Amino acid sequence: MNQLFVDNLTVIDFAYLDPTRGLVGESWIADVVLEGELDDQGMVFDFSNVKRTIKRIIDERVDHRLVIPRGYEGLSWNQDTPDTFTWGLTDGSHIVHRSPDEAVVWLSAERVVPSAVAALLERELMAVLPANVTSVEINLREDVIEGAYYHYVHGLKKHLGNCQRIAHGHRSPIRIDRNGHRDYDLESAWSKLWQDIYVGSEEDVARRHVEEDGVPYITFEYEANQGEFALTLPEKRVYMMGTDTTVELIAAHIANQLKAEFPSDTILVKAYEGVGKGAIASR
Repeated sequence: MNQLFVDNLTVIDFAYLDPTRGLVGESWIADVVLEGELDDQGMVFDFSNVKRTIKRIIDERVDHRLVIPRGYEGLSWNQDTPDTFTWGLTDGSHIVHRSPDEAVVWLSAERVVPSAVAALLERELMAVLPANVTSVEINLREDVIEGAYYHYVHGLKKHLGNCQRIAHGHRSPIRIDRNGHRDYDLESAWSKLWQDIYVGSEEDVARRHVEEDGVPYITFEYEANQGEFALTLPEKRVYMMGTDTTVELIAAHIANQLKAEFPSDTILVKAYEGVGKGAIASR
């Protein structure tokens, strides 16, 4: 049987829910292998159609969405408000999310793992690929990062594209130079501070409150052109910024914080947003 492969076809930046980690930002690289008979052109599938068909479906189905494993026993929702669900965490707290359907992916699994997401995408791709393609295999993998990194989730209500979704995220490295030399300790400190964090904007806070479980929560709400979004999280799982949370403003925020800590030093922050892209701020 003939096989066609495309490595590094796309990067999906998304978020998912975990019983312990909570809301997790992630970036996975997608590799694809197609198997089948040769068509009249002597091809399994025309490379020119790979991005047009396969990349598009992968991006549309998962990229910039929140992936929710439907089989998790701590998941609940009210039939009267089907766009809202509650995710119970193992520490006794919870997360509440509301959004349009297009901002989420329901996964038939108990946990979000690459193989489960790949299986969902493989089924959808087989439904649209030509008959000579007999199988499709998707490998989802993390980028190899040498050094510190963090997982963060955010939403950009002013964005005209899919970044407006309130719970999408990234797995991102960070580089910090202090006085012209890389400072691994500072990189590690920020990585620890932003481990599985939601980066929220003060402008989007609807209320701060303590619920019956005694846990302080923050609720974010906004309306964007795709619809209404709301997210309630335990306060300890949130890092607040006084601005929007674009990667440009994130890099500037970290640089400002470090400059305040080390006023006599020169600071350079290279903050990534997922794989191979990001922003630079110097102070």
